[in-house]
Amino acid sequence: MRLRKQALGDRNLVGAKVESARKKKGMKQKELLAQLQVRGVDMNASGLSKLEGQIRFVTDIELAALADILELSVDYLLGREIKETR
Repeated sequence: MRLRKQALGDRNLVGAKVESARKKKGMKQKELLAQLQVRGVDMNASGLSKLEGQIRFVTDIELAALADILELSVDYLLGREIKETR
């Protein structure tokens, strides 16, 4: 497991929660990327790493797909709910 070299950025609210939820599910980035592609979201490993590191913006389509894959609400990912709803 590689450690993040850069400090967390401030370009999205969801990155840290996406990374945490992915790891709780025992899912590797590669597996999450495959699930995103099944849902029509084309993202590469660098893009996902930057998203999780909060140094890349997230689109609404990506946000919806991530919520579905990780079984979380969009509101939770955006910090508008305290706990998971699914």
